[in-house]
Formats: sequence, C-alpha cells, structure tokens
Amino acid sequence: MSHVLHDYLEQQLARHLDDRRVVVWFDPRAEFTSYVRELSGNVDEPVVQVEIDGREVSLAHGIDSLYELRSRVEHLVEADEPQPVVIYLPHVESGPDFALKELELAGRSWTPQLRKLARNALRVRFTDGVIDELLAPSNLSYVDIVAATAGGGNNIPSVLKTILAAGNSEVQLASWLANPALDHPIVEKEATTELAKLVSARLDVEVSGESLTKWRSVVARYVLATEFRSDLKGDVPKQLAGIPRATKDVVARSRVIADRLREAHPDLYPALADQAASELSLSADVIDPLALGAIDTFRFEERALLDRCGELLRNADYEQVLEINRQRRHSFWLIEDVERQAQWEAIGLAAHLGLVADEVTNSLKSPPTSTTEWVLRYAETWHRLDRSQRKLEAWLPKLEHDPDERAIIAVRDRYDEVVDQLAVGFVGALKNGGWEVGDIRQQAGIFDDLVKPQAGPVAFFMVDAMRYEMGVELAERLEKDGEVTIEPAVGVLPSITPTGMAALMPGASSSYEVVAEGSTLAGKVDGSALKDLNARKKHVEARVPSSVDVDLAEVMQLSRSKLRKKVHGRELVVIRSQEIDFFGEGGFASQARPVMDTVVDNLARAIRKLAGVGIVRTVVASDHGHLFAAEPRAESMRIDAPGGDTVDLHRRCWVGRGGATPPSCVRVSAQDLGYDADFDLVFPEGAGVFRAGGDLAFHHGGPSLQELVIPVITFRASKSAESGEVWAELLVSDAPEVVTNRMFSVKLAYASLLGSETPVRPVLLSDGKQVGAVGMVFGAEEQADGAVLVQPGSEASIGFMLQDDTVESLRIVILDPATDAELYRSPADIPIDLGVG
Repeated sequence: MSHVLHDYLEQQLARHLDDRRVVVWFDPRAEFTSYVRELSGNVDEPVVQVEIDGREVSLAHGIDSLYELRSRVEHLVEADEPQPVVIYLPHVESGPDFALKELELAGRSWTPQLRKLARNALRVRFTDGVIDELLAPSNLSYVDIVAATAGGGNNIPSVLKTILAAGNSEVQLASWLANPALDHPIVEKEATTELAKLVSARLDVEVSGESLTKWRSVVARYVLATEFRSDLKGDVPKQLAGIPRATKDVVARSRVIADRLREAHPDLYPALADQAASELSLSADVIDPLALGAIDTFRFEERALLDRCGELLRNADYEQVLEINRQRRHSFWLIEDVERQAQWEAIGLAAHLGLVADEVTNSLKSPPTSTTEWVLRYAETWHRLDRSQRKLEAWLPKLEHDPDERAIIAVRDRYDEVVDQLAVGFVGALKNGGWEVGDIRQQAGIFDDLVKPQAGPVAFFMVDAMRYEMGVELAERLEKDGEVTIEPAVGVLPSITPTGMAALMPGASSSYEVVAEGSTLAGKVDGSALKDLNARKKHVEARVPSSVDVDLAEVMQLSRSKLRKKVHGRELVVIRSQEIDFFGEGGFASQARPVMDTVVDNLARAIRKLAGVGIVRTVVASDHGHLFAAEPRAESMRIDAPGGDTVDLHRRCWVGRGGATPPSCVRVSAQDLGYDADFDLVFPEGAGVFRAGGDLAFHHGGPSLQELVIPVITFRASKSAESGEVWAELLVSDAPEVVTNRMFSVKLAYASLLGSETPVRPVLLSDGKQVGAVGMVFGAEEQADGAVLVQPGSEASIGFMLQDDTVESLRIVILDPATDAELYRSPADIPIDLGVG
C-alpha cells in the first residue's frame, strides 16, 4: 500500500536503519499498529521479512514477552555487521530496566508521535492551514489520516502550493506578501480559502472579505508589528495596542517571515514596512530609540538610533555608541544605502576617538617620569589617539550630508584637550630633562646606523611630515610581505623640513648642526648647509655615488620593467614623498586628510613593487610629524611672536635673538639643544600657534609628541614577486559609469563557486597612483591591512571612498595583497564628476 504517510514512515525507518541497522521502535499509545500491519502484509509471524525502501529487513512484532522477543532476534544482531532489524513495541516505553536495553543502546531508539510525524509528512502535499483541519479531531488515528488524504493519487491536493514559492509555510507567506501579482491566480484558482487557513494556522490571524489587498495589509502589519514588539526592550507603545499579543510560536514565525521578506525581497520590503509603520502611526517620536532592539523592522529605527548616538557622543558615552554601531552595522536599511552606511561609520569613528581620548586621559593620572618614558608610552599606545583622529577627519569630508555637528565638535574638542595635555606634559619633561631624550634612537643616526648600504641594495623612503601613527599603519600593511619592525626616533628641533630632512642625510650622526642661513634655518652636515632639496640630493650623490633619487609618484607610475632598469646596479634608492606636507602647508588642508591615507597605501605598494625588482631591503623614516586640527586654531590659541631679532618664524616655533617670551611658551637656547649657534628657540608649551604665515590647522616645528616622535621602519621582503596562488576569476558589478559621489559601492564575487580562500585588496587607481580605498564592507571580512576576504559562493558589497578628488578619472583594481599583481582592472577609465547627482 502506498500513500503519503506510509511512504514518509518508510523513509524515516530507512534513515534510522542506515544509521544503526537496528531500530527499537517504542509506541506507548499503539498509534502505528495499522502501519505495521500494512508493512507486514498482515502476517502474524513474530519475525517477518519486509521490504523498507528497497531493502530486506526483519520486522519483529506481535510478541507479548520481551524476553521471548529477544531470543527471536539475538541471532540476527550478534554478528559484527547485524542484519537490518526493526523491533516494534506497542504499549511499551523505554526505561532504565527495559529488558531489551542492550539492543536499544546498540541500535536506534525511536519514539515517534503520530500527529507530529503526520504534519511533517503531509507538508509535502498540503499547506499548514489544510493540515490543521486534517489533524483537528482529538481521537485521530493512523487510519483516519490515511482515509482523509486518500483519493488524490499522484495529484497535489494543495492548489496554493502550485502558486506560491516552494518552501515551508513562512516562505510561502513571505512570497505572497511581497508579490501582489499572485492575488489574481489565487482568486482564479479558488485558493483564497486555503490561503486564509494558512494565515490562521501559522499566525492566529483571521482574515475575511474578498479583498486580498486588504488581507496583505492586515497580515504584513501584524507580522512586522509582532517582530517589532518582540524586539523592544521597554514598554510597548500605545500605537500597538490594537495588535493582539502573539504566542511564542507565532512570534518566531513572524520573525522568520520578516527575515525572509528582507532577504528574498529586498526591493519590495521597504514599501511594505513603510506602509505598515504609517498604518500603525509608528515613528521616532513615539518611542525611546534606546528601547529599540537589534532588528531594524522599520526605517525610522535606524535613523532614530543614529540621532540618539549623536546625543550620546555629546555626553561622552562612547562605549554605548560603539555597541549600538556594532549591532546596527548590518542593518537592512544600510546595505544598499552607501550614504547611510557612511553616516554610521562617521559616528563609529567619532566614538572610537572619544574612547581612546578617555583612555589616554586616564593613563595620564600616572604620568611618565622621564622624557624617554613619555616617548615610549606614545609609541606603545598613545599614538592611537592621533590615528583615530586622522581616520575620522579623513572620513568626514567625503560625506554628502554632515553628521550631528554638535557631536562631532564635542569629540574634536575632546581630542584637542588631550593633545594639549600631552604637549604640556612632554614639554615640561623636556625642560626638566635638559632637552634630552635618552635611550631612544636619534633622527640624525638613522642613515648611518640603518640605511648605510651593506651587502645588497637598499631603498630609503624619506616621507615628509609622516607622523608616528601613520608609520604604524604602514608597518601593518607590510606584515604579510616580509620581516618588518617599527621603532620611534626623536627628531631634531625645530621640527621643520630643512632641519629634519638634513638629519636623515649620510654623515648626520657625527656632524649635524642647525644654522641660520639668511632668514631661514638649515641643517648642516659635514660642514655643508643643506637648506633645500637640491642641496640634499647633491650631498647624497657625493657620498653614495651608486645611488638614484626617485619621487614616490614616479615609482608608482613606472612599469615594472622600467623601474627595474632605473634601479639596476644601484646600492641606494632614495624615494621621496612630499604629498602630506605639500597639501597641509599649502593651504589645502581639506585635501591633505584623504591624501594621508593614500600616501600610506602608495608607500606600501611602492615597497612591494621595489621588492619585485630586487630591492628587498627598505628603511622608511620622516623628517618630522605634525599637528592637524579639525579647524583653524581659535583666536584664543594664537600667540603673538616674541619679537626681537627674528631669524625664522613658523606656526609652532620662533627662532631669533632677544624679544620677550610670551605666556604659555618656553624658550631654549640653541646650545641647550646641542647646536653651535647663538640664537634661541621659543615654542608654545601646549598646542597653540604663533601668529605667523602657514596653515592654521596643519602645522609643525614644535616639540609635541606628534611633531617630534617619528617612525623608523625597517623591512626585508620575504615573498617572491610572483605569487603561486591560482586565482579564480573575479566578477565586479554595479560599478558606476561616472563617479558622482566620493562614496560609491560595487558588488564583488567569484565567477566560480570554488573561489579562493585568499584575501584580495580592492583599490581605486589613477595613472598608477592610488586615489581611493575600501571604506566599508558588507557580506565579506575586512582585514586590518585593507584586504577583503570574500567567501566563494557569496556576493560582497564593497564601499569605496575616493580619497583624492583632484584626479579626473579612475579605475577599479583588485590586487593580490602579497604581490600587488592585478587580479581585476575595470575595462575603461571611469570619469569623475562630483558636480553631478
């Protein structure tokens, strides 16, 4: 005999036999005796051979004595590979003293319940509403179920199943809610009654009337309201008073339906949710955003929480903002909205900056006791304050709409306050320590101690104005490419380019001075004043004849073959980067921030590129760091210059003779700094600036940790330029025809399900130079070095941030992080027109 319940039972038995070969079937209420008679063909023998799913099985049944039954089957199961046996035990329950305990433990114990098993079996052909009716009688038997479902043959009794999407009841209901076009076939095929039964069975909602449009509105409103209420942390708003409180099971089903709507019908869900919210009169005005749970059922939730995060930032509740940000990072309402993603990223960056500022402040309760300890504490942890500030300030200019202004101002003020604390404390330590920092590498010794050509060529990167935290990020970018170390060095004073770059020259370790050259200062090495770039180039050429001087941009633009030819046979390759200082001091502060991020990435790519042409040893250092405020320094932070005989004046230092030392400033003689000169230097003690030429936001020259502590990176490449990785084809879709927004997204996936388990690095390039990077990632793992791990078979949304908007076009390029080999390049230049859209 074959019918749906019989077949389903046979499948379950076959599965258990495959697992253990012996099934001990307990049936305390004797619900399955009719099935067993069907299976045995009504044969009364204690052990009978039957066929279950195409295999021969011994069925033991109809024996009152368990001990007799055991004797009947022992010979069947004693072998190492027992014969398939089903032992059916009506009116028997398992227990600790069960006579067939050994058989039960050796095999599979099975105690099915008729109604539960029947529901699962009948779902193959019926919807849940119909099944509820079939199983409604309290004294239902196996024979009753068979009779109720008989007569259909191979036909499918459920008309609704032929119309709605395949899957369980929740999937079917989500399919109907999302697609009004299904209403016509449902009505035409007279399946409305079955639909009403399904809604009632799964959601306890009764729908009436003939309008399926009204049904859809009622059901969608109920499902979304139920999910919303179940996720609330506080009191339920009065707007939900008309929605019946759901049972635990209905809540779970409602959540499944809502999840399915967002996942399978993302283009249709917003209209459904907006309509439901409007009908329910739900908005940010009727509920405390902090009472909202982790699920963004309605659009207003995400926006209300973002606004509340602004308030929390103003109140310095940074940890709560970060927790909310973590929970909402993958909200449905953000996935396709790059600008909303960017707003949340900005709030998260601001909260992180505030949190780090608090950590630094707390650590200053036990301040360092020496200049050396000040530098070490900065290099170990405090530099994270500046990195967090750089990330935030580089992000904000790219937003189309400004985030909460008062919140951002509050965090910026917090940062400035801590920077001023650090500056005052460190300058005080310098005064007490005689302006010396012991046991820390000195800038003037970097070339002679670390760079000086040894066996094999070396690349020496001289990066103008790169502060220590940027060096830390660069070192992180190189960790997977070879052996990398970073350490702090103490720069020379004043911390300006002519003195700092000269301190990086050959011979500076034994003969460095700072001298006045007319109305400016210069570093003097081996008796030569190196006041500009040409003088420094000649100095290097004279002392290392087999050297070559290359600009960072040229390294990025040259092909590998041309670069190899340029550096071939050279002991020393000097690479210069002036982008940070150029934009910062040139009055282009808004462009300087994103350029800083591109400089770090371009430095890493240049180092890997040089390694690929044989320059495997690299040293990176800077002439000085910098202070970079979010806005021009306030009038209260601007200081009148000392006057007197002025030799040189910068925002952060005065050099001259005589004059009066302004309040909140410190004067030190050139001799106290170790220079054979007769002038003095005056510096602001905190983060203030002199009234002088130069930018009021970006400046350097003073003795703050941010200006004076520079990074020294040593790197030796350990990977071949040629990767052994076999890459699957990458697919990039949804790329814009024209870039009209500094933030835009693309979809990234592997063409094959096999894919690759190796990260990739998506970048934006223009004329060989990196002009943008990944800002946000959805659907993939973003790694610390900027790489992205996309899982095979999935699609990731990659949010790019254009960092250099001075270029006219760009290409989307996917790189192998290990070698910078191109895995994908957009087929044509993509124009940039930020005035469009």
